[in-house]
Amino acid sequence: MTTAASPRALEHPARDQIRLEAVLHALSDPVRLQIVRDMARERTELSCSYFDLPVTKSTTTHHFRVLREGGVIRQTYRGTAKLNALREDDLEALFPGLLATVLAAAVAQTDRDAAARAPGIGA
Repeated sequence: MTTAASPRALEHPARDQIRLEAVLHALSDPVRLQIVRDMARERTELSCSYFDLPVTKSTTTHHFRVLREGGVIRQTYRGTAKLNALREDDLEALFPGLLATVLAAAVAQTDRDAAARAPGIGA
């Protein structure tokens, strides 16, 4: 892992240290997957407060840490805000098509879930 330069700098794995199993683990949780989906949709740095998650603040912090340590996101401080950016270029270079495939599968799953809940479906 790269070393933090100051108390407010966060450790991130260098590109060549990102492991497939860590990325898959980070993406395996529904809350973390939602964070990544939101980041991919917005395509910009987002503060932690942007996300409306169904978990406590401490659990949210844990999810962001797993994503950061897995190499899926980069977190930086800007003033008092912690900004989050998806490491799309790194992930694409290491695992071509993985992120796009996972995100497309997540959308398809959401669509299937919505269709199953719709009135009159399967009756």
